[in-house]
Amino acid sequence: MKVLSLFANVGFGESYFANNNINVVVANELLQDRVNFYRLLHPNTNSVICGDICEPKVKDDIITACNKHGPIDLIVATPPCQGMSVANATKHPNDPRNKLIIHAMEIFKKVSANYMLIENVPQMPKTFISHNGKAVNIIDYINKSLPQGYKCISEVLNAKHFGSPQSRKRSISLISPKGSWRHPNKSDKLLSLRSAIGHLPSLSNGQHSNIPWHFAPRHNPNHVKWMSATPEGETAFNNPEHYPQKDGRRIKGFMTTYKRMFWDQPAPTVTMTNGSISSQNNVHPKDPRVLTIRELLAVCGLPENYLDKFSHAQADGSFKYDFSPNFIRKVIGEIFLPKMSLSIIKSINNAQ
Repeated sequence: MKVLSLFANVGFGESYFANNNINVVVANELLQDRVNFYRLLHPNTNSVICGDICEPKVKDDIITACNKHGPIDLIVATPPCQGMSVANATKHPNDPRNKLIIHAMEIFKKVSANYMLIENVPQMPKTFISHNGKAVNIIDYINKSLPQGYKCISEVLNAKHFGSPQSRKRSISLISPKGSWRHPNKSDKLLSLRSAIGHLPSLSNGQHSNIPWHFAPRHNPNHVKWMSATPEGETAFNNPEHYPQKDGRRIKGFMTTYKRMFWDQPAPTVTMTNGSISSQNNVHPKDPRVLTIRELLAVCGLPENYLDKFSHAQADGSFKYDFSPNFIRKVIGEIFLPKMSLSIIKSINNAQ
């Protein structure tokens, strides 16, 4: 199977494709730093195009590359979710991020792929975009723009049901002839956070280990004090004494912040702010810190040593890294979980 990957990020979601005869031959990503990383992770991808698909030249370059390296069987599109997320209170139809799907659908029709997978936040099917001066539901737009005989079927799936130790809900839209491609069956066997990272050594605030990418960021001492008094699965806002405060006064906030995870449940959704104690559901079940990058890889269903080749041991026992931790944390937060993506694509085999 030959694949075009749109909005490819660094390609974490494609990590298990090659071993399953799924070959990404063309990829597109807006940002150059992500393109550079993608090429290191996926050196066999024939063409990696950097640029905005709204630009005619970039769009033409993608289509030309697909014609050269195709024919393309499948397009995987994972457009930015910020305009559709719960955190975005406006959800305005004119949000340019939401309208990227218009350009993606143009590419789908010109490339003549048999299948297309669109992954986004659960709110996507309820999102409206502006098209020809009217506000149109995004799924309705997709279906109306499809070639005759094609259909888009959408469903919200949770990655925890597809072999990942992380609860991450995503809207998965499948485009196929006659709607024959259906969503895969869910597994009731869930993997816990403990099973993913319980073997890794405990770390204190700012502590480094002798394991690549397993080091704790240095947090605000007050945050550490509050979280040290917080039990597993609880938020520091419920602490009777060491609660979040400013100038001695209790502050208010969402009950999902300053919150520890549960050991024996899947990890909560990893977000782009996974390095902050004060953000959503980020704190280790035992230590007063966020998860390390090595732990994040594991809860995303990747091998925990996935990035070890980008680390270099120093004489003093420390490590030097080829990429900044902040960059890695950000791209991990944008991930399409690889075991989930593989399960969905393999279900094409059942399409008739």
